Amino acid sequence: MTGANNSAGVAIVGIACRFPGAADHSAFWRNLCEGVESISELSDQDLLSAGVPSELLRNPSYVKAASLLPDIDQFDAAFFEYSPEEARLMDPQQRLLLEVAWETFEDAGEAAGRSAKPIGVFTGVGGVVSSYLVDRLPFSAELPGTTGNLTHLGNDKDFPSTRISYKLNLTGPSINVQTACSTSLVAVHLACHAILAGECDMALAGAAAVRVPQHVGYRTVKGGILSPDGHCRAFAVRSCSRSLPRPSPMAITSTRSSEDRRSTTMAPTR
Repeated sequence: MTGANNSAGVAIVGIACRFPGAADHSAFWRNLCEGVESISELSDQDLLSAGVPSELLRNPSYVKAASLLPDIDQFDAAFFEYSPEEARLMDPQQRLLLEVAWETFEDAGEAAGRSAKPIGVFTGVGGVVSSYLVDRLPFSAELPGTTGNLTHLGNDKDFPSTRISYKLNLTGPSINVQTACSTSLVAVHLACHAILAGECDMALAGAAAVRVPQHVGYRTVKGGILSPDGHCRAFAVRSCSRSLPRPSPMAITSTRSSEDRRSTTMAPTR
């Protein structure tokens, strides 16, 4: 991406990600090249063990497939200076973003939090969190809705970018992006514009979507957006304009102005 006068541009200098079947961008690119489908079929026993009612398994509209992201329950709380209780209450999506943000700096060969220049953060997460929703959950008494408590800070969509900025000592613009399925793309767009506008020298951009519980299927309806057979066929004749619900990928990129590109080892943009 370049500015209007073509005198400046933006380069991807670091990439990190976690996808079903791919723990890093090299494995993800290899899966793409080899046509690997990373959607898992779930057996009736898997679903029963996850608490899915047996009568639902017999429903022909119930699809027994899911995008499974391993180790969403794993997090090095001490490394990021969180207490075990705070880490337990934090949304896995926000934990994942923090981990992958650190990995992106490693991939770019940059020391996180040690840059003298401002570094921006543009991220988003999936899911829905509101006091109205929580109040109607059967276990709402266990989730006190006080603004600013650990449960609120660890799960609200308003905090993933600023959490990364705070924990990694990044001083550029920190903006949470929410545009449904286009969140990652819009985050990259905003990050590039922030760099070209001189708001920051580098920027992290990306998003996370982790479906919990993972080992469950979903119901489809005719004309809906969800795949009726568990396969995602984007732009294909058989796609029926449907996709799997809330896949669990996350990708985050590090970008900087083109003035620095000559001295930077470029990561593959894929």
